[in-house]
Amino acid sequence: MSTNKAIAKSTIIIASATGLSRLLGFVRDVLFANFFGTGFAAEAFVVAFRIPNLLRDLAGEGAANAAFVPVFSEYLYKKERQEFWRAVNAMLGMVLLVLSIFTVAGILFAEPVVRLIAPGFSHEAGKLLLTTQLTRITFPYILLIGLTAYQMGVLHTFKSFLTPALGPCMLNIGMILTMIFAVKFMQEPIIGVALGVLLGGLMQLAIQVPAMYRQGYRFSLLDLKLNFSHPAVKQIGRLLSPRILGSAVYQLNVFADTVFASLANIVGVGGIAAIYYANRIVQLPMAIFGIALSSAVLPTLSEHAAQNDITALKKTLNFSLKAIYLMIFPAAAGLMVLAYPIIRVIFQRGEFGAYSTMVTSQALLFYSVGLLAFACTKILVSCFYSLQDTTTPIRSAALALGINIILDALLMFPLKVGGLALASSISATFNFFNLLHLLHKKIGPVIDEHSYQSFLKISLAGLIMAVATHFIWQYAEPHFQVYLALGGTILCAAVIYFLTCLFLKVNEVHGLIRWILKIK
Repeated sequence: MSTNKAIAKSTIIIASATGLSRLLGFVRDVLFANFFGTGFAAEAFVVAFRIPNLLRDLAGEGAANAAFVPVFSEYLYKKERQEFWRAVNAMLGMVLLVLSIFTVAGILFAEPVVRLIAPGFSHEAGKLLLTTQLTRITFPYILLIGLTAYQMGVLHTFKSFLTPALGPCMLNIGMILTMIFAVKFMQEPIIGVALGVLLGGLMQLAIQVPAMYRQGYRFSLLDLKLNFSHPAVKQIGRLLSPRILGSAVYQLNVFADTVFASLANIVGVGGIAAIYYANRIVQLPMAIFGIALSSAVLPTLSEHAAQNDITALKKTLNFSLKAIYLMIFPAAAGLMVLAYPIIRVIFQRGEFGAYSTMVTSQALLFYSVGLLAFACTKILVSCFYSLQDTTTPIRSAALALGINIILDALLMFPLKVGGLALASSISATFNFFNLLHLLHKKIGPVIDEHSYQSFLKISLAGLIMAVATHFIWQYAEPHFQVYLALGGTILCAAVIYFLTCLFLKVNEVHGLIRWILKIK
């Protein structure tokens, strides 16, 4: 099987599992919106879950893999298998120690953390108290997701993708079950949602244990030693430390948006919850395509980099960027055109009223502007990681953070919550082009002429689809029930995009059809 076909197969596996996870996530969010809307309890939980989300980012979006996979791959393919497992066990001891300390510290200092993330809550004693309580409950999830990330790194080294990709499903299932139970039987249902995070984390960790066993892993307390001097631990530490800083920079972007969104007298009531819900929609195509492909391509890029085959690395990179562009550009265009009806259909019920739909759809519209940059950046960052360069993405992300904060302060006055989302999109676009420039300086010209031609054709097809989608929705909305109108519009948009790509002879679409039909 060729490299591109292997990557495509792995991507489909991850994307399918991720799609299932996101479907469960939508069920979870629809229930959450129905029970809590954009009110007091909803904002308290969203803020409380910010810190645990930092570690979920490390696990779910490949940050830990950036350190684990290249180093473990080197031990797996260049050294004896016994030495590989020694490296794996040495890393486990370090993960347990560091995350246990971090978890205890987070529980003890939860209140100052909440005051830092959401300063607007300091003026509301009840909201501050509830958010602090929820933060203490959810903080142990950091230990659970850290161990999950460790297991994921080992399994991805073996190019085993299905079980790690199914892990997030467990988190959503745990939260859905406890949310339903809590609303019916608990005096403070939001506490049950927080406990559901821990249940989901345990399930997420447990599902990967059988897969680890099948690959030959055998846990033993005798092997669990703190070996600070092991070469693999040092090497992973050198790679992971900058990546943690990089993730911290990303989270600072989220925290900056949260800080500004907590200023309800400027951006309006419910800003934090609106950003959360809009982000959940935007994350769907990015997770299914962007994160899935970046996770699938990292081992292959690392293999090319280890062999110093820069030509093969560039070919794989171009293939990945074209695949991302093909899927994400129409998704972004469609979300911009249909932001309001999508939010209305998915969330508007129960405590989530017309005002919540308005502010959330505004955030979704402006987040969609940067969706393509968000997704393509994942691929570029994976390329840097495969070259064991984790510092360049940090420097670029730090510059983007500064731009985001400045734009947050400027745009929140005229555009309210939408201004915060637009600031994130603009800074993400800067980050993408800056990384592309830096990668060009590092390994030479990155994007070939064929890729530029594909980008132009895909862009034209996406723009034609967006214009058609606007007019189809304008006709369908008054003539059909809203669910049918939205579903029909999305289906027509997909058909129009696909046929336009065929008419414009977008090679990637023809190649995909041949691959599916197994035509040589």
